[in-house]
Amino acid sequence: MTPIAQHIQEIRASLPAGVRMVAVSKFHPVEELMEAYEAGQRLFGESRQQELLAKIPQMPADTQWHFIGHLQTNKVRSLVGKVAMIESVDTERLLDLIDKESERAGVTTRVLMQVHVAREETKFGFYPEELEAYFSDRRFEQLRATHICGVMGMASNTDDMERVARDFRDIAACYQRIKEIAPDLRGFDVLSMGMSHDYPLAIEAGSNLVRIGTAIFGPREY
Repeated sequence: MTPIAQHIQEIRASLPAGVRMVAVSKFHPVEELMEAYEAGQRLFGESRQQELLAKIPQMPADTQWHFIGHLQTNKVRSLVGKVAMIESVDTERLLDLIDKESERAGVTTRVLMQVHVAREETKFGFYPEELEAYFSDRRFEQLRATHICGVMGMASNTDDMERVARDFRDIAACYQRIKEIAPDLRGFDVLSMGMSHDYPLAIEAGSNLVRIGTAIFGPREY
């Protein structure tokens, strides 16, 4: 068994029932992705549009792709119809553009709304109150070719694990409030949070989708 296959097996064994894993494969070569694929992994996450589009034709057709990075508006058209989910919708403008391009392409795009609770200003996303207002105003009803499946968030980049756990609880609380604000939302059931170094805390707070790279593939080679 390769080290990558072993890592996948070990992480899978640590995940509770109902928690799925995105293998974050950015900056890793297709050979390593294939090792993960052969170990049974089908869901991969990329954060750069160019790298994602280059890898898609090199991987088996049943590979599923999540786009997890900051998505520039001029890159939306090239991704629509190619990914199973865009996890990082961080503005209403981006959401509307994804919707417009999805309608044009005749596809429905599944997305997650990115919540910003982290301390760093560099992180993208909606503040919880902005996102709750979006659902309170029922602006999602204007979408024609986009399905909002839940929320995604990141904890502050810190060694203070209490702070990290608090961030995850805040993201989870926002997700729950949206479900209360709009109980008729269908298929709003994904809470994506947690990475290699903090996913057990994320799962404790309610995450059902974790994004794991380093713990599978080792440190990135830039």
